[in-house]
Amino acid sequence: MRRLFSFTALLAGLGLFLAPLPAADAFGPTPNVVQRTAESRLLGEFARFATLTDGTVGIAVRDLHSGQSIGINNDTLFPMASTYKVAVAGKIFSLADAGALSLDERLPRFGAPLSVTTLLELMLTRSDNEATDLLVARAGGPQAVNRWLQSVGIRGQRVDSNTAQLLARAKVVTANGDEPAMEAALSARQRDARDLPNMAFAADPRDTSTPRAMNDLLYAIHQAKALKPGSSAALIAIMARCKTGKARLAGMLPPGTMIAHKTGTLNGLGNDAGIISLPDGRMFAISVFVMKDRRGHVLRDRIMAEVARAAYDYFLFAPESRTA
Repeated sequence: MRRLFSFTALLAGLGLFLAPLPAADAFGPTPNVVQRTAESRLLGEFARFATLTDGTVGIAVRDLHSGQSIGINNDTLFPMASTYKVAVAGKIFSLADAGALSLDERLPRFGAPLSVTTLLELMLTRSDNEATDLLVARAGGPQAVNRWLQSVGIRGQRVDSNTAQLLARAKVVTANGDEPAMEAALSARQRDARDLPNMAFAADPRDTSTPRAMNDLLYAIHQAKALKPGSSAALIAIMARCKTGKARLAGMLPPGTMIAHKTGTLNGLGNDAGIISLPDGRMFAISVFVMKDRRGHVLRDRIMAEVARAAYDYFLFAPESRTA
């Protein structure tokens, strides 16, 4: 009996010895401390940049390969200003994809008619408002653009106006509890000269987007989920030729960095949203919105530039981002 017990114990001991070691996650998930620390530092940098303004900053960044997203106030609504023109371009290209429009079609304007392709170039690279409103009309109006956004799954972004209507609304001053009475009494010209925000306009839900929703739109375009591949590539190529906002997202990036983006500007408000390429070919979407700011466009531009550079360095060096 004693010999049988010893033999059984020996077999049990060998079984334990020969059994494979449990995987690390058998003891529960092991957090990637390096990655978590890097992400926390990036969020800390974002929060620090946001303190430079007396207004509100919204930031969303998204790795277009891994899908990792980081941001602050990324579900807060901000007036889009001219960044809404990305959605207008998306709707126009969707009509071309459906055979309902030719990019060679010429639209009447003051002076000689211009092709849709030329109008898209003017709208996205120079933020030309006349070109934009011709395209909005050709798209079927603001509501047609808005319906397209909904059809491709974008939530948290809405288009309610053409540019002329949007600018008219932005210049109307309506005093409310957030706006000092003295500022509310200023004329539109005085407000322009002093670059002061219109608090009522900033609180209006029309023609707004969250930073996350803008990134969702950029992602959908980049991944050819909203448009056919050729149209997606063409839209991004035009955005890569953007002439405005040199001191914004692109302001502190390494020389030669590829960026396709669209800016937006109103009194007390500055936006920039786009896709930035890393040296190894990976890309990330980034949307930075600043509103209700009274400290001036130079500071708003700096915030956008600082955010873009911090995000660039994070995605370039963060271990999870490199191996995802």
